[in-house]
Amino acid sequence: MKRVKLDWIDLKMLRALQKNGRITNVELAKAAGISAPPCLRRLRALESAHYIKGYFADVSGDKLGYGTEVFIKVSLKEQSEEATMSFARAMQALPMVRECYMLAGETDFLLKVVAADMTDYQNFITHHLGMLPQVAGVKSSMVLQRTKYEPGVPITDQSVNDARKK
Repeated sequence: MKRVKLDWIDLKMLRALQKNGRITNVELAKAAGISAPPCLRRLRALESAHYIKGYFADVSGDKLGYGTEVFIKVSLKEQSEEATMSFARAMQALPMVRECYMLAGETDFLLKVVAADMTDYQNFITHHLGMLPQVAGVKSSMVLQRTKYEPGVPITDQSVNDARKK
């Protein structure tokens, strides 16, 4: 049962789930203003239509010894499909690379990397990223402080109100 067009109830559900992925179906139904059985049907439809990509815990890197976050701009020696795909596959295999984006413009890839400390990060650059034959250049920006962290997308009251009008 794939529903394609979202309505205001779906948006309310998505907003509630984005804030708390562990919300119970009863609490979710209450937040959406519907009863539990249709809420569960809607939830399953949102999942099968891939509006909800998954559920996960937001684990504290600091508590697990990853106190350093770095954004890395990577330039490749060439931008052929083979080179870019090979680099992307290499990033998949490196656990310290938490996010990897292929970009248009002067930077080919943007990485978000976590490390225990500067020595750990230096080892990552020296023994992993710097060893890849596709890499022409690396520019790093250390995260000093995260000033905002809000995963997902904005689902505002206005978007819910707009959906109500449709």
